Amino acid sequence: MRKTQFSSNNFYHIYNRGVDKRNVFSDEADFFRFYVSMWLLNDSRDGIMDVWKNYKRDNTHPAFGDFLRRELSSRQPIVNIISYCLNPNHYHFILEQVVDGGIEKFMHKIGTSYTNYFNKKNKRSGSLFQGRFKSAQIKPNALLYISSYVNCNSEIHGVAKAENYRWCSFPDYIGKRKDKLCFKRVILSDFKSGKDYFEFAKENMKAQKQKKEDEKLLLESDES
Repeated sequence: MRKTQFSSNNFYHIYNRGVDKRNVFSDEADFFRFYVSMWLLNDSRDGIMDVWKNYKRDNTHPAFGDFLRRELSSRQPIVNIISYCLNPNHYHFILEQVVDGGIEKFMHKIGTSYTNYFNKKNKRSGSLFQGRFKSAQIKPNALLYISSYVNCNSEIHGVAKAENYRWCSFPDYIGKRKDKLCFKRVILSDFKSGKDYFEFAKENMKAQKQKKEDEKLLLESDES
């Protein structure tokens, strides 16, 4: 039985990595497919992914943004995505559950859909992610700090500067991009501007990165 019992109107840090620490995103198409899933599978209705497939088939130059604008009015979200980061071998979310069972349903749908896509593309079978997704409820006084950890996770792991990384929500928080996937108001209401949040997140990210480096040094020292 899962240790974390999800309740509505609370925030949770959700994360998982590839089985055997393998990469789960091998190219831009993989990242985009997962991103599309984050939009289309966050819905109490099923079958929206098939609607998108049909839209691509029936339109010469299908644009995901155009499709979203057509579908947004009828969306029935089951979670609020507060922030996210997709790294080559793992992902992080902050989610707020908005309907009973929303997080479990969303994560099951997105995990199953993406694994099926990845396995078909790469002619493989079996699990892609390392067991069930990991989760922890976020205490109210920790929400801002966890948001910076998730938003800047690509930089913490040396993948890319967070403000320039396409597959995280940090560019949206600092006003560099205007994607509407994330429910940013929960975090940004505590700051005067995106610039203030940028400075807070970057400072906190440096401390988290240093902590990770210190832990690595301690582990290497113990093994030597």
